[in-house]
Amino acid sequence: MQRRIAILGAAGRDFHNFNVCYRNDPDCRVVAFTATQIPDIAGRRYPPVLAGSLYPDGIPIVPEEEMESLITRDGVDTVVFSYSDVSHNQVMDLASRAIASGPDFLLLGATHTMLKARVPVISVCAVRTGCGKTPVSLCVVDLLKELNVRAVAVRHPMPYGDLSRQVVQRFANRADLELQQPMVQVLA
Repeated sequence: MQRRIAILGAAGRDFHNFNVCYRNDPDCRVVAFTATQIPDIAGRRYPPVLAGSLYPDGIPIVPEEEMESLITRDGVDTVVFSYSDVSHNQVMDLASRAIASGPDFLLLGATHTMLKARVPVISVCAVRTGCGKTPVSLCVVDLLKELNVRAVAVRHPMPYGDLSRQVVQRFANRADLELQQPMVQVLA
């Protein structure tokens, strides 16, 4: 029997966790992502081209306020918390709401969500959006270049562009940013 999963997210880590943990797992069915933090994402879908062959219609994105009705309507067995920028109290409030509705509440750890790498990795993290990860990342890349080290920046998918068109993007210079238009807010 398939486990039915709802992923609580903010359109970033939730997509990453889906891709690495659930995308190709026939024993699990992700019924929805929940929307929070990013404006105008509720009502859209994670596109089929990214969701994979098990999700030919993609995955709906519903408002987080509808979590309890989603659990009931879609028979959710597990609610997976997959975003940051929140306090312990907010996480536990969501956990209490989910558990009171019946399903398990799960926090995925690094063992299941980290990408495997064959090269050294420098991770730039922060406790919330807007802390300055991008400028720090650019500085780290510049420092590595000065040491003649070839560096690549990798990030999880974000809904700032057309995810169907921007499955993989490469930015070798600033002109590539204009060409790829990563900040256009369109989600398939």
